Amino acid sequence: MGAFAGLLKQAGHRVTGSDGAFYPPMGDALKRWGIDCRPGYSPENLEPRPDLVVVGNVCRPDNPEARAAIDKGLEYTSFPGALSRMFLQQRVPFVVTGTHGKTTTSAMLAFLLDRTGKAPGFLVGGIAGDFTESFRAGAEGGPFVVEGDEYDSAFFEKSPKFWQYRPQIACIHAIEHDHIDIYPDMGSYRDAFARFVELIPPDGLLAINAADAEVRSVAARARCRVLGFALAGEDTGEATPALIARLGEPDEGGQPFELVEDGEVHARTRCPLSGGHNVKNALAALAMAAHGAGVPLASLAEALPAFAGVRRRQELRGTAGGVRVYDDFAHHPTAVAETLPSLRARHPGGRLIAIFEPRSATASRNLHQGRYAEAFAAADLALLAPVGRPGIPAAEKLDVGAIAAAIRAAGGSAETPPDVEAIVARVVEYARAGDTVVVMSNGAFDAIHDKLLEDLPR
Repeated sequence: MGAFAGLLKQAGHRVTGSDGAFYPPMGDALKRWGIDCRPGYSPENLEPRPDLVVVGNVCRPDNPEARAAIDKGLEYTSFPGALSRMFLQQRVPFVVTGTHGKTTTSAMLAFLLDRTGKAPGFLVGGIAGDFTESFRAGAEGGPFVVEGDEYDSAFFEKSPKFWQYRPQIACIHAIEHDHIDIYPDMGSYRDAFARFVELIPPDGLLAINAADAEVRSVAARARCRVLGFALAGEDTGEATPALIARLGEPDEGGQPFELVEDGEVHARTRCPLSGGHNVKNALAALAMAAHGAGVPLASLAEALPAFAGVRRRQELRGTAGGVRVYDDFAHHPTAVAETLPSLRARHPGGRLIAIFEPRSATASRNLHQGRYAEAFAAADLALLAPVGRPGIPAAEKLDVGAIAAAIRAAGGSAETPPDVEAIVARVVEYARAGDTVVVMSNGAFDAIHDKLLEDLPR
């Protein structure tokens, strides 16, 4: 919502915004963009009378400001509804979807299109290192990259955001049950993607992770061209992926790979982010840019190594006493299981310390209880924080103690410190020069990264 406010302002509109509070960095950014920020929710914030009220999905039916807008007969819509109406119907939407990889792929795709002269518009759910802001209006008729979130739109519109994004060029990375507060079972989650696929017109394009059986199954419903991508050696069932990456040896600069299309090596390039999962993010972006925007693969491969990444995605926050401290958004067990080995491969000389806060609606619950122990296998030490979301019923709550016990039973090392201060103290005691610490959470985690860098010996 914050980035969308900035996009609206950039497009020439007068924008006001209400929220419980305006914390940095977004609060500072909103002021810099010239947004009229109004703390708290009140009917008085609807004066002077706006032409349109955009209601975010954080608002509940009893929100006083949203309620007043509706009762007064003001025109209102959801965030995806406004984005679709005011931007996407005038542009060519490039929609990036899937349980994992959306933000990185969206930022990478916007970067590649920009670097190769396509001047895209975009709205990315993270802070991309290659742009001053995470949004741009772009030109009418041109490409517009949007991160396709499957979460619901608003209390009055209980449907996935990405259904409203008018997909023309799209990709699906993975389909694994997530957002349990919205989708009670795998069937309902799968159906959201199936409907999305059906929205792509016959002259569109769907790029898919051909190694994901759920994605292949959903893609069978497409009316448009389907283009598969995969890493060399992955099981792709009966699908033959058009784009394949042959991985080289990882190093401090990221992950080198050969880019193969239809059996022919087109380029040798490098993903500046570590891990096979990030190479697959790159494959999705390359497929959409090459086959959706007509950019030669060779030009895209040449540009890729300069991608500056996204904050909170393998972001190196600093080094203290020879100990690297990374921040990563990983919270689903699959994301954890991909992030840790990739950082292990990037920095093989020291030990790997994983700090995990289960905070999302899914991670806080025991839906994936059994998978987390395996996800931390690459770590020399796993420090598991208490569940960060209050109000989870005891019968549904993730048991971090049981995960730690399972890790130890498998021969690993895991602890459950009671709070951030105890976690920081344990890292300071344990870590030595050459080690790598990765903090994984989808929340602020009480500024633990700064505390680690302050307390680690210099």
